[in-house]
Amino acid sequence: MRPISNPPNPFESRHREWLEPAPAAKLTIYEDATREILSRNDSPDLPFRWSLNPYRGCFHACAYCYARPSHEYWGFGAGTDFESKIIVKEHAPALLQRVLDRPSWTGELIVFSGNTDCYQPIEASYGLTRACLEVCAEYRNPVGVITKGALVLRDLDVLLRLHREAWVRVYFSIPFASDETARLVEPHAPSVSRRFEAMKSLSDAGIPTGVSIAPTIPGLNDDDIPDLLRRAREAGATVAMSSLLRLSGSVEPVFLERMREAFPERIAKITSRIRDVREGRLTDGEFFRRHYGTGTYWEMIEWLFEISKRKAGFVEEETEAVPATFRRPGGPEQRSLF
Repeated sequence: MRPISNPPNPFESRHREWLEPAPAAKLTIYEDATREILSRNDSPDLPFRWSLNPYRGCFHACAYCYARPSHEYWGFGAGTDFESKIIVKEHAPALLQRVLDRPSWTGELIVFSGNTDCYQPIEASYGLTRACLEVCAEYRNPVGVITKGALVLRDLDVLLRLHREAWVRVYFSIPFASDETARLVEPHAPSVSRRFEAMKSLSDAGIPTGVSIAPTIPGLNDDDIPDLLRRAREAGATVAMSSLLRLSGSVEPVFLERMREAFPERIAKITSRIRDVREGRLTDGEFFRRHYGTGTYWEMIEWLFEISKRKAGFVEEETEAVPATFRRPGGPEQRSLF
């Protein structure tokens, strides 16, 4: 990696204007000379194998972000470094095309933002997410997107092409019902209201959308579940998911420090409730246990989620199979037409 002395201004773009106050933060941007763009997921409790992250670190600065420890691999800290020292994979589109051209690639689902948000503010200048989506559209490769960024609306044209010719679904991560609470925990992410507006715009345009209430933080946002599911359904979401807060490694001290500062009167309740659902611990890293809790309080949260889903109008469906749409441009399918 090497720092870029004068990077593009991530807050100045023809694609986006600030609709909310711009946060005061100093960014340092680094180039990443990686030779691989897809991350292979071998975790048995996640429903996808491949993810794509054009950026390392995330300006959204969510206190709970499970990806924080990954920044330590590059010699940075998991706290303020994670949100102010952003690593850019400038060659991501070319690297992705190289992967899709390999004979071994069969067109599996690629999830954008398996680690950090692909629509964080710097994307407005670099456009790496859009360029990678265009590669996927050209090859008709199925795509899933998980984001907090309203900037996803900029790429509606590419998403529509993916929807017509391949497969796409955009999940919006919205763990809080209140703009004020979200601003304390996710200080540089778009407001909750903006995220729901973006969801409705995509849904109205025909793009399948979903809501991710993740993480569920017992004692802080579990009461928000009914309102979030109702608003998501009204905004056109057809699927909903949730998962329990994970405080692995360096995430724990960062999260606790920021919660004590933001919610001094509630921090004792929050930590007590987390321990209630984690058998006395603050986290559990075991596969198939890390996303869910145990005990009576967790059962109440699960019951609330399921009842609220039905009340909001979400229909229980079997897991949707991702279709096999992958085609290489100029492949045998196209040459046979001439």
